[in-house]
Amino acid sequence: MVKLIAISVVTLLAASSTAFAPVSTHQASRSDAVLNMAKNEPDSKGKRVLKRLGKVAGAITTVALASAGAPPAAFAAKKIAEVVEVVEVVDNTRNLIKIGAGVAAAVGVGAKLAGGSSTPKQDFLEAEPFWDQKTVPTNTYKIKTPFAGKVISTKRIVGPKATGETCHIIIDHEGKMPYWEGQSWGVIPPGKREKDGKAHSVRLYSIASSRYGDDMSGNTGSLCVRRATYWDPELNADDPAKKGVCSNFLCDTKPGEEVKLTGPSGKVMLLPEEDPKTDYIMVATGTGIAPYRGFIRRLFVEDTPAGNAYKGQAWLFLGVANSDALLYDDEWQESLAKYPDNFRLDYALSREQQNKSGGKMYIQDKVEEYSDEIFQKLDSGAHIYFCGLKGMMPGIEDMLKKVTESKGLDYAVWLKGLKAKKQWHVEVY
Repeated sequence: MVKLIAISVVTLLAASSTAFAPVSTHQASRSDAVLNMAKNEPDSKGKRVLKRLGKVAGAITTVALASAGAPPAAFAAKKIAEVVEVVEVVDNTRNLIKIGAGVAAAVGVGAKLAGGSSTPKQDFLEAEPFWDQKTVPTNTYKIKTPFAGKVISTKRIVGPKATGETCHIIIDHEGKMPYWEGQSWGVIPPGKREKDGKAHSVRLYSIASSRYGDDMSGNTGSLCVRRATYWDPELNADDPAKKGVCSNFLCDTKPGEEVKLTGPSGKVMLLPEEDPKTDYIMVATGTGIAPYRGFIRRLFVEDTPAGNAYKGQAWLFLGVANSDALLYDDEWQESLAKYPDNFRLDYALSREQQNKSGGKMYIQDKVEEYSDEIFQKLDSGAHIYFCGLKGMMPGIEDMLKKVTESKGLDYAVWLKGLKAKKQWHVEVY
């Protein structure tokens, strides 16, 4: 009977035509059916087999749940070829089982038999207590001794009408290069500089995942990179001689390719988590969204101590040219639907929206629309973050100065107060 149970589970795994789809009602019924078979089995033998299967499936839970989200699905493609488990059955033979389509069913079985959730907690990379920043890792790897990470996947994440190409790149660091949300990695592109034959200098990129990575294993990190190009009006084409060396290298990487990494670096963009009622106001243009993706995954996607404790509101402002240029919108919408009281989202689409004066809607215009509420939050201890191209800050600062003056405040004194209380966080490039 135990052998029949194992074969039944394998049949369920192989039969599904929706490989690696999120757990559906249909798949859940498969899990229940197999579980019932285990319950009818004499004590422990059938359950042991299914627990072993559940264990295997649990190791790639994120693979099974990743198909709807682009970055985790790419990781799944690599991992699925690696996961092989030997299951011992009653007659002591060993069946080699490759976990394939429909693995979500086995995940459900293993979780129910264990009496827990199918998704493991993300609590194994935490400080003690979790909000203590004394142990934030910095400069584990330096320019002279970089870490050789391996690309897991590189995926374009903008639509065809976006102004330029932006890619999401997942890199395996083997758990040897831990980081916290809000930190950056340095990337050293291969090759030499044409002008002097020296190695290229390091480029800093904000990490676009939580410390647990997109696969939640603690072994990967992600970057959000826009390909830098220069349009030559005379050639009526991009000039390859003036393209960004590092951004083009990263956007062109293939799975298995090596990326030399330094860091992690930076503490200015860390989340203050000691008070779970703290509001976070996150302002980004383009790929400046990167650190906030790590924040939001930690607070609303993963099962972290910080997320479980959080009672405040995280408010995201993102400025891009048009709807096709929006980054990670599907993820934001999911968090918004699940946590409408704790997550808030506003977009500034410069080529599709108008500000109150009838001009293009830039990020400072969208923030100004809510200036009264934002100032109230800051007065109550909220933290405000800015990340993106450095050209965003003059417009932001001019807007804030105008608002403070309209409230009878001195802008310089007001800003100095925020900085003194460590409520002001800026990372621009």
